[in-house]
Amino acid sequence: MKIAFIGLGNMGAPMAANLARAGHEVLGFDTAAPAPEGVSAAASAAKAAQGADVVITMLPNGQILRAVAGQVIPAMRPGAVFCDCSTVDVDSARAVADQARQAGLGALDAPVSGGIGGAQAGTLTFMVGGPDQDFATALPLFEIMGQKAVHCGAAGAGQAAKICNNMILGVTMIATCEAFALADKLGLDRQKMFDVVSTSSGYSWSMNAYCPAPGVGPKSPADNDYKPGFAAELMLKDLNLSQEAAASAGAQTPMGALARQLYDRFVEEEGGKGRDFSAMLP
Repeated sequence: MKIAFIGLGNMGAPMAANLARAGHEVLGFDTAAPAPEGVSAAASAAKAAQGADVVITMLPNGQILRAVAGQVIPAMRPGAVFCDCSTVDVDSARAVADQARQAGLGALDAPVSGGIGGAQAGTLTFMVGGPDQDFATALPLFEIMGQKAVHCGAAGAGQAAKICNNMILGVTMIATCEAFALADKLGLDRQKMFDVVSTSSGYSWSMNAYCPAPGVGPKSPADNDYKPGFAAELMLKDLNLSQEAAASAGAQTPMGALARQLYDRFVEEEGGKGRDFSAMLP
């Protein structure tokens, strides 16, 4: 399959490289980052998209997605699929999907979970919104870049699933960090607390797979001075998206709102920017 990959940063580069290693012809473009091994560099996003069967984007936000889509969609061949893997607001995802459909193209929003490590290892989870036939076209690519792809529904459903998932993640990581801080004050050994909670009703991914306490549980960014697997400012971005979506939909998410406030303070006032989101543990 001929693939254009727009956005070759920390996530996009290893995803594109995995597609190339699997034997696909991958032409990439990024305004700053070089093309990874096996991926040919295009002079522009539009040049990369010309003649591609699938165009994949991995971009920082909805505004940039809309701008790139405006350049890429007119250059795509009829019947090709525009697949955005960025994490953006639902309105931008749906607007780009409408633009693609009006141009005779397929369209998917397919944000991911798994971080940089998952992108490198090809173990991402894709949450996908869009028509069945477009999902079927892209599924072999998802199976190379990830270990699971869930078709969540129509356009925007993938972004909705990602926003809900990461709101849960932000809330549970804060609760996990608070529990360790309380255990410290009560004189409870961190390893002993982990041994209990990880096999009891307090079990969560934040505790069992991504423990924020150094030297406790499986290896995590806490064991590498909180070098980010998922940066705190990206968690803040996703929590902001969750609260924008909640306001738009009229949903009450008080814990999500508080998590957003706490991560905003951590990033902007407490030195959290550039550190892993689990570094909130005092």
